[in-house]
Amino acid sequence: MSGEAWTGVAVAGVVAAYALASRRLAPTPLSSAIVFVGCGVLLGPAVLDVISLEHNTGQILTLLEAALALVLFTDAMTVRRRDLRSGGFLPGRLLGIGLPLTIGAGWLLAWPLLPGLTLWELALVGAVLAPTDAALGKTAMTSPRVPPLVRHGLNVESGLNDGIVLPFFLLFLAGIPGTSAAEEGVAGVFWRALVLSTALGLLVGALGGRLLGAAQARGWVSTEWAQLFVPAVAGAAYGLGDVTDGSGFIATWVAGFAFGIARRSSGSVSADPSRRKERDPTADFAEHLGGLLASVSLLVFGAVLLGPTLEELSWRVVGYAVLSLTVVRMLPVAVALAGSGLRRPTMAYIGWFGPRGLASIVLGLLVLEEEVHGMDLLGQVIAVTVGLSVLLHGISSVALANRYGRWYEEATAAGRRLRETSPAPEAGRRPRITAQ
Repeated sequence: MSGEAWTGVAVAGVVAAYALASRRLAPTPLSSAIVFVGCGVLLGPAVLDVISLEHNTGQILTLLEAALALVLFTDAMTVRRRDLRSGGFLPGRLLGIGLPLTIGAGWLLAWPLLPGLTLWELALVGAVLAPTDAALGKTAMTSPRVPPLVRHGLNVESGLNDGIVLPFFLLFLAGIPGTSAAEEGVAGVFWRALVLSTALGLLVGALGGRLLGAAQARGWVSTEWAQLFVPAVAGAAYGLGDVTDGSGFIATWVAGFAFGIARRSSGSVSADPSRRKERDPTADFAEHLGGLLASVSLLVFGAVLLGPTLEELSWRVVGYAVLSLTVVRMLPVAVALAGSGLRRPTMAYIGWFGPRGLASIVLGLLVLEEEVHGMDLLGQVIAVTVGLSVLLHGISSVALANRYGRWYEEATAAGRRLRETSPAPEAGRRPRITAQ
C-alpha cells in the first residue's frame, strides 16, 4: 500500500475514533484540537512517519487552503452590520483597535527575541499570529454561564480577524525579497490581491446569493442542493482570485459577506429575529465540512509542523510563543477595552481567550513554501505558538469559563450594575466549532 493510502487510512481512523467518543469528551479539558494535534504528532515523522510534508505536500496544502477558504466564507456570510454596533461594541473595539495593536506588538517583541530576521519578516510573524480561532476554546465561547455580550464578541472577533489580517500578510510578504509577492511589488499586490480580488469576491458572492434566492423562491432547488451550492460559490470565488494572481482567500472572504447580504436583502433570510428564524440553514453543510477540514488540518499541523519543531526547541522560540499568547494578546485587548465600562475579570477573560489556530497554520505554511531566508525560524515560532495555544486554551477553557461565570453570577446577584449585561445580537451567528 502506498504512503498516500496509509495517510488516508490514518486520518480517517482518527476522525472516526474521535467521532465515537465526542460526546463523552465534550465536558472534559481534552478538547478536539488537543486530540487531533496530539494524534498528528504521533503520525508525523517525529514518531511513526505516516504523514510528512515531503511525501504529501500537494495534498496537505490543498486540504489546508480548502479548510481556510470554507471557514472564511461561512464566517463572513453570517456577520451582520448590527454585530458591530449596539451590544456589539465589543467586537468593534477588538477588531478596530486590538487587532492592529496585536500585530504591532507581535512585530516589536519579535525583534529582540528572533535575531536574524529582517524588518518585514518580523512584521510577518506579528501578522500570522494575530488572528484568533474560536475552535480552540469552545467552552469559553459557548458556555451559558458567560455573559452573551462576551460570547458574542469573541465569536465575531474570531470570525472576522483572519480576513482582516490577510491584507497585512500580503503586504508584509511583498516586502521580503525573493518571495512571489515581492515579484509583484507592493503596488501589484495592492491592485491584484486587494482591489481585483475584492471586486471578484463581491461579484461572485452577490450573484450567487441572488441566484440561490431566486431559485428557492420558484421552488427549483432542493434543500440538499441549496446547501451544496454554498461551498460551490466559495470555491468559485477562491478560484477566480487565484487564477487572476490575486488572493483567493480575500476573494472568498469578501464573497461570504456579499453572499450573506444578498440572501438577506432578497428576503431568503430575515434580518429581524422577531419575525423569522434568522440563521440561514443553507450554510449548515459548508459549516460542518469546514469544521471537519479544520480538525483534519490540526492533525496535519501536528504531524508536519509541530512534531519536527519539538525536536529542536530553543528558549527564544518558546519565549516568544509564551509572550504571543499573553502580552501580545492581553495588553492590546486591555487598551482596546479601556473606557468601555467592562470589569477587570471580563477584560482578563477576553484577553486570555485569543487562541491561535487554522489561519496561523495556513498562512505559516504559505510562508514556508517561499523558501527564503528566515522562514524556518518563522515556521518554528508559528508551530510552537499554535501548539501551546491548543494545549493551554484547551485545558483551561472549562475551568476558566466556570470561574468567570461564577463571578458574573455573584456580581449580578449582588445587584451590581455591569456593562457585561448589555444585550448582544447573538442569534445571527454560530461559533465555527467542531464537536468537542
